[in-house]
Amino acid sequence: MNLNNKTLCRSILFGALILLNACATSDESLNLSQDMVFNTKGSSYKVGKPYKVMGQWYTPKEDFDYNEVGIASWYGKDFHAKYTANGEVYDMNSLTAAHKTLPLPSIVRVTNLENGRSLVLRINDRGPFVNGRIIDISKRGAQLLGFQNQGTAKVRVEVLKEESMRLKQALLNKEDTQIAVRNTPSPAPTAYTSAGDKIQAVGAEAKYAQAVASEKKKYFVQAGAFSNQEIAGKLSRRLNSIGNTFMSPTTVDGWRFYRVRLGPYNTENDAKLALAKVQDYGVAEATIVKD
Repeated sequence: MNLNNKTLCRSILFGALILLNACATSDESLNLSQDMVFNTKGSSYKVGKPYKVMGQWYTPKEDFDYNEVGIASWYGKDFHAKYTANGEVYDMNSLTAAHKTLPLPSIVRVTNLENGRSLVLRINDRGPFVNGRIIDISKRGAQLLGFQNQGTAKVRVEVLKEESMRLKQALLNKEDTQIAVRNTPSPAPTAYTSAGDKIQAVGAEAKYAQAVASEKKKYFVQAGAFSNQEIAGKLSRRLNSIGNTFMSPTTVDGWRFYRVRLGPYNTENDAKLALAKVQDYGVAEATIVKD
């Protein structure tokens, strides 16, 4: 069984490091085989002193073990071509972000917990100064993470310790160099978040085989494919109200993925009706597959 290429591309990069170009047809993608390269030329390193915004104090500090879940937002043309907190010129089409306390610059991985997409960004500005939000991402970053239209998303922000420390040292030594971050998928989690997810994952392959045993080449609606089992499980449970939904594990190039599928459907027309419901639910990238 082949994993739908378009869906796979959109999942990998985002269970992973950066959205793709080679496999996807959308311009909201980068090639997974490419490195993210951060140039130190013209930049500088600073932590900064405590500062006050709208009556609240913030204390910047080095925290190379930073790992937090919260709300991300994005900022665009109102700030485009203006100076950031570390003296750079903000480009809304670059892969940068603003954080209230992390050193400038720092390299972070941001994972959209609502769709599994993951992206590496460079922190070069301060913000956002709205309660409950932990990071403000460039317009381009929001596009790639899949939340530009909705404005905000629940994310996990993790400092890439080794890369951030190398970047710091290069800047302190005034070295004109490049720090490359390989775009590789994050491995699927080794622990289950709930007994329900575990049971569903263990039985998925048998359930899938049962579904197609009576007749080959049936139609399915594939809502997504994720390296993160928790995200796949949540989406599967949400879509159960539409029809028979299940996770179908598969391995591609040594990586484990969890496909969220509805079906099987005997005719393409039945599958199209289900696809319309899934897309109306908000999963715009769902597609029909035939196995």
